Amino acid sequence: MATKVKLDNSYLKKLERKEYKRKENFRTKRRFYLIVCEGEKTEPNYFNSLKQSLPKGVLELNQIDINGTGKNTISIIQEAQELREAYEQNYSRQIDEVWAVFDKDSFSSQTFNTAILKGKGSNPEIHCAWTNEAFELWYLLHFNYYNTGISRSQYQKKLEQEIRNSSGNKTYKYKKNSNDMFKILLQYGNLDNAIKNAKKLESLYSDNKFSNHNPCTKVHILVSKLFELTKEYASQKTIK
Repeated sequence: MATKVKLDNSYLKKLERKEYKRKENFRTKRRFYLIVCEGEKTEPNYFNSLKQSLPKGVLELNQIDINGTGKNTISIIQEAQELREAYEQNYSRQIDEVWAVFDKDSFSSQTFNTAILKGKGSNPEIHCAWTNEAFELWYLLHFNYYNTGISRSQYQKKLEQEIRNSSGNKTYKYKKNSNDMFKILLQYGNLDNAIKNAKKLESLYSDNKFSNHNPCTKVHILVSKLFELTKEYASQKTIK
C-alpha cells in the first residue's frame, strides 16, 4: 500500500496564493466590452447572436455584455456613461471599450450630431456605432451597395426582396425584432461585402455633420472588432 504524503500547511497556503494570483491575472487580462443599444430588441438580438457565434475560447478571454436600453439618441450616451460606472464598480475593474449603438431615425439633426460628438468627447470615449437612417441599412449592405437615402419602411421592403431572391423563399417577411437576423444574413448575405460596402459609404463623408451622412453606418467597425477577437485567439493558440 502506497504511503500517503502529507503536505505542509505552509506549502498548501503557498499553492493557494499562486492559484489565486493566477486567477486574478486571468481576470485582469480578460478584456471587457460593453455594448449599449438604443433599441431593446433588434440591435441586442443581432449582437447577442454574433456573440454566441464566437468560439468558446474567445468568450473566455473577452467579456462582452450587451444592454438594450430603449433610450433615445442623446440619453443613450448618458446611459452608456452611467452603465460604465456601474459595471466598473461592480467588477472592480475598468471596461476596455464602451459602444453606443443607435440610429438617426426621426431624431433632429442637432440631436443626432450632438449625441455622436458627446460620445467622442467622453473620457474615456464612448464609441458610437450609429446608422443613418436605420439599422436595417447594415442588413441591406450584406447583399448590395446602397448609396441613396431612404426611409426605414423602404429599407425593410428592399431587405425582404434581397432575402427572397437569395433564399428562394418568395414569401419571406422581415420581422424587426427577430432573433434570427444574424443567422439569416450569414446564410444568404455576405458579411465581407457588408463591411466593404459600409467602408465605401463611410469614405463619402469627411465632416462632422453626421446627420447629412445619409446613408451611412459605423456598425461595421464594431462588428469587425468583435470578429477580430477570433483571429487574435487563433493566433495565440498557434503561438502556444
